[in-house]
Amino acid sequence: MNEPVQREDPAAACGAHQPASQVSKPAATALPLSLDDYAARAAQVLDDNARAYVDGGAGDEHSLRANRRAWADWTLRPRVLRDLSQAHTRVELLGQNLDHPLLLAPVAHQRLFHPDAEFASALAAAAQGAGYVLSAQASVPLEQVANLVRHEAGRGPLWFQLVLPHDRGFTRALLARVASAGFEALVLTVDAPINGVRDRERRAGFRLPSGIRAVNLDGLPPHPAQAADGGGVFERWMASAARWRDLGWLLEQTHLPVLLKGVLHSEDACMAIEHGVSGLIVSNHGGRTLDGAMATADALGPIVQAVAGRVPVLVDGGIRRGVDVLRACALGARAVLLGRPQVHALACAGAAGVAHMIRLLRDELETAMALCGCASLDESHSVLAPTVRHADADYNLPSR
Repeated sequence: MNEPVQREDPAAACGAHQPASQVSKPAATALPLSLDDYAARAAQVLDDNARAYVDGGAGDEHSLRANRRAWADWTLRPRVLRDLSQAHTRVELLGQNLDHPLLLAPVAHQRLFHPDAEFASALAAAAQGAGYVLSAQASVPLEQVANLVRHEAGRGPLWFQLVLPHDRGFTRALLARVASAGFEALVLTVDAPINGVRDRERRAGFRLPSGIRAVNLDGLPPHPAQAADGGGVFERWMASAARWRDLGWLLEQTHLPVLLKGVLHSEDACMAIEHGVSGLIVSNHGGRTLDGAMATADALGPIVQAVAGRVPVLVDGGIRRGVDVLRACALGARAVLLGRPQVHALACAGAAGVAHMIRLLRDELETAMALCGCASLDESHSVLAPTVRHADADYNLPSR
């Protein structure tokens, strides 16, 4: 296991709180100018195995494409001649005041993309004041990631994501490790009880290279379905899949706030709140599970309306521009999470690349707000203009 990246001066290494144009660049090549540029360059440096894993979606990838297209379907109606001299991007999230609404989503096996793996992503997030969500399937120990960043001044939230393990004894031990390490919340992913049909991965013959594994799940007994003979998806896998009662059990095992990730239906959002969750993440798993699942931009508004401010609602999926972040906040999201852009930047330039990517998006968000006449994200709903496609929507735009 590699040691964590050195951090004698993490702010300098990752360009903390600098405009994107001033973030330090590798000597040989200038950093990309947009998140799409990062994706294009990552496609050149990643092998077929890693590229299929990060860029592929489920089935024919309709949901993967729809995630991006749906944000663009919301147009903006700017206001002019407003006093923006005191404008800001600050938000409050689970009692913590953040300089901006950007978090890095949980992404497994990041050593596939760069030797510094999750260490680099966590360090970049801390340096840029962004939240960081570590995947339970990280390729490095959770304690080392927490120790690397938890004492950094100005860092964002530090959360831990898991899919509820099938063994409750192992789960209790994992939760104790997470709390002891200093993580501040849990993110429970509920939209992937089984893997989606990922043709790109199958065509590439995807497999984890030797030396890369989910180290934080070492010791987890084999899933009962792995030992079963015969049976299809329902009998073999879904019989032991997590249910609402398992969410209740998890909430009883931890003092940490729990956010439910993978919600697309308003009724599920309300049921989660009734069970006691502290937040919701509107997500379709980046289009990697159910092809045909609705785009997150389409699911967000109805869920925000149903939740009615009882818990914060976050969103991921297809966000590639600052105007997308503004649209998400206008629809009622408290914050957004970035998955594939994080990996693309990591593959291109390690921690410096991820920090630069975050700063690019923050700069674009500030520019979009300035051009829309928004002094804060609380005002963002006033500049959202639904297109014809949204004319018959059965919900109202949020008013904060």
